[in-house]
Amino acid sequence: MHYLYILYSKSANRYYVGETPDLDIRLTQHILHHFKKGYTKAANDWEIALSKKCSFREDAIYLEKFIKRMKSRKFIQKLIVDPTILDNLLSKK
Repeated sequence: MHYLYILYSKSANRYYVGETPDLDIRLTQHILHHFKKGYTKAANDWEIALSKKCSFREDAIYLEKFIKRMKSRKFIQKLIVDPTILDNLLSKK
């Protein structure tokens, strides 16, 4: 089991997209700045805006890369409103 996740920080007004086998541990790592040079070190109020459970790690990575290639805040916000878009993306993979 793997997760695709999108985090949001109010203070930084930014989104972060990632994948992980354990969502709770990964969120804690981002909040506590476990990744010293990571993108999420800019804030400590990250919260989960969206998470999607994937049966395979490859699916979570595929979605993560697709979202990051889009480079679009509007696309991320659209996913948060309508997560079924992710299922559609996986079905067309």
